[in-house]
Amino acid sequence: MLDELSVLLKQLSINFKDIKLLEQAFYHRSYLNEIKGNLQSNERLEFLGDSVLSLVTSVKIFNLRKEDAEGDLTNLRAYIVKTDSLAKAAKKLNLGKYLKLSKGEETGGGRENPQLLANTYEALLGAIFLDRGMETAKTFVEKTLFTLFANELKSGPPKDAKSNLQEVVQEKYKQSPHYKIMGTTGPDHAKEFTVAVFIEGKNMGQGSGASKQEAEELSAKQALGKLEK
Repeated sequence: MLDELSVLLKQLSINFKDIKLLEQAFYHRSYLNEIKGNLQSNERLEFLGDSVLSLVTSVKIFNLRKEDAEGDLTNLRAYIVKTDSLAKAAKKLNLGKYLKLSKGEETGGGRENPQLLANTYEALLGAIFLDRGMETAKTFVEKTLFTLFANELKSGPPKDAKSNLQEVVQEKYKQSPHYKIMGTTGPDHAKEFTVAVFIEGKNMGQGSGASKQEAEELSAKQALGKLEK
């Protein structure tokens, strides 16, 4: 696998001390079910990478946006580290090419799955942190993620449908919209969530996505469309 990853390492300008740690970042758990051996999936690295990413992003926006209140910083961080954002960064690095998947995941389009790509990005970050330390991990995030969101880092995230719906509903009904998970489908590693948004007890919109946040956003867009009519 090292030969495959040499292109990525050259692209990132990172020299790994423990190449097996790097390889582990690309082992999806479905792959381990089809091979013999004692390899570990990338899930633990993903867990670690998620925490590193949150810290690096928090420090970045804390220092960069000195006039923002806590809520504004939280919203900006959520926008930058959401699944779609990480999947975008992963695609730029072509991380899907290196993923080790089961035949089923491969056939099902796992290499293009936004959730799997986002998870792989976090796993790779976790591996970089363990092998090369925080400074290299920070540089990796700066080069591969923050460069994609230079405008948002400068002026803040665009208002999402949930925020717009919150303002409209509070002004018109003097209450907040209520989101409810209506169901989930798919295996644990690739779930799809269906969420509905209720206003005064009435279902005003419904959406499905790879995360609860994505499904909520889609349901909010639908509700806004109904309210505008």
